Amino acid sequence: MYRFTAEDGASLAYRDEGAGLPLLCLPGLTRSMADFDYLIPHLPPVRLIRMDYRGRGASDRTGAATYTVDQEGRDALALLSHLGVQKAAILGTSRGGLIGMVLGAVARDRVLGLCLNDVGPEIARDGLSRIFDYVGRNPAGGTHQGYAERLSRSPGFGGVPMSRWLDEARKLSVETPDGLRLPYDPALREAFLKAFEGPPVDLWPLFDALQGLPLALIRGANSDLLTADTVSKMRARRPDMGFAEVPGRAHIPFLDEPEAVALIRSFLKGLA
Repeated sequence: MYRFTAEDGASLAYRDEGAGLPLLCLPGLTRSMADFDYLIPHLPPVRLIRMDYRGRGASDRTGAATYTVDQEGRDALALLSHLGVQKAAILGTSRGGLIGMVLGAVARDRVLGLCLNDVGPEIARDGLSRIFDYVGRNPAGGTHQGYAERLSRSPGFGGVPMSRWLDEARKLSVETPDGLRLPYDPALREAFLKAFEGPPVDLWPLFDALQGLPLALIRGANSDLLTADTVSKMRARRPDMGFAEVPGRAHIPFLDEPEAVALIRSFLKGLA
């Protein structure tokens, strides 16, 4: 793991591994670069670049006002510049996909293509409400094992072994003598609530600005964040967009499912 200094002096953690096509992986709202561990064994040779957003994982906690999509997008571009990477493909999970859409719209010259994991220009209120229930709150369960058992009852997921849920529990919490703690700044809740309670934002112009940019989309078949109707609209506007639906997954697919792997490999092959 390495660190670089952002424009405001924040120290942000990242990994830069392998050689070949640069692939920048951007995780979800409360998650870290470890989210992509499951995918790595299935990738073709690439230069894999991952980061922890400010306030998450090993990166500095800089306060709720800085936990925004715009700031995180600037941090992602700063990381690419720090590494001397002019252009990269982007794989964005949930929040990471929103950041990817922003970068594809405002920094198109830095983006080779964008693969979205279970996110689009319309975000279903049900999915947002579920995130509202847990973001910024210490997980229940007391131990990683207890938390894994709770996660195993997540609606919309089928055929997931307990070992995977235990991996997830370890990624999503820190076990202490006083119970489980968040691996991110609890102030992220304040930032999320500000956005959640604000007026709706039309993200379709961002999506439409991606015209001509290679695009792919993965959806969990049971997702409560990205609806089938939104996918239909996206595919109508971008019939060239690669698409895969992962059965037995809600928000979010783990990305090592055969359907997800096949699409990501095809997307990267097209860019190469």
